[in-house]
Amino acid sequence: FLLAGLPGVAQFHHWVFLPFGLMYLVAVLGNGTILLVVRVHRQLHQPMYYFLLMLATTDLGLTLSTLPTVLRVFWLGAMEISFPACLIQMFCIHVFSFMESSVLLAMAFDRYVAICCPLRYSSILTSARVAQIGLGIICRCTLSLLPLICLLTWLPFCRSHVLSHPYCLHQDIIRLACTDATLNSLYGLTLVLVAILDFVLIALSYIMIFRTVLGITSREEQAKALNTCVSHFCAVLIFYIPLAGLSIIHRYGRNAPPISHAVMANVYLFVPPILNPILYSMKSKAICKGLLGLLC
Repeated sequence: FLLAGLPGVAQFHHWVFLPFGLMYLVAVLGNGTILLVVRVHRQLHQPMYYFLLMLATTDLGLTLSTLPTVLRVFWLGAMEISFPACLIQMFCIHVFSFMESSVLLAMAFDRYVAICCPLRYSSILTSARVAQIGLGIICRCTLSLLPLICLLTWLPFCRSHVLSHPYCLHQDIIRLACTDATLNSLYGLTLVLVAILDFVLIALSYIMIFRTVLGITSREEQAKALNTCVSHFCAVLIFYIPLAGLSIIHRYGRNAPPISHAVMANVYLFVPPILNPILYSMKSKAICKGLLGLLC
């Protein structure tokens, strides 16, 4: 396959790498710092921060999945990628993306239990149960994506082998197949529907959280309860809005300009890993305190 840079800026690839390089640096440093802070400070060894650790790990994995090919395309000008390497990269990107959806759902459950069942929080979300949830997320995402790889290996590719992005995405690969790829599209759509189900469950958890918060008489306690959800709520919007946009533009935007596909894919892959650590560092006093302690 031949990877593609940003449409219309082929002659400026070396300059385009500068903002991409900066985004990678911010994402790796931000999520790496979250991992270090939670690991070092024992007072952060709580379910809420264990889930944050999972989110940072997922964002770091998603960032590093695209790094090799983006680096080669924009810095070295090397566009070629073998089919097995493309499959591995596609698998990693979609696994970590699917994993992020699952982690956000687990974090929503954590906030629901903390606000709606505070007296049972420590008995429901024990360290062992959090570990089980993490293992379940890994198994769910890995096993769900394996059939996608198997289905792709059966497809012959006899058309133009030029992809739309400097990395491999499932939606991009199946359009190059020279046979009917309906089964691949349907399976990909099923995974999107599972992610939508995650979002629906997150929305339901927030409806129950808001109902519980509205039943609290003290305004101060209401604000305190909602403040613990702000970072997670923003992380949900940052992840699901670009995901919806990318799915819609790949399915219905065949006549859309190529730059729109590239921009939406880059927003989907780069914005959450950059903004999530910033959001949690700004809104979580415990993370701020841990970060200051680490720096000092």
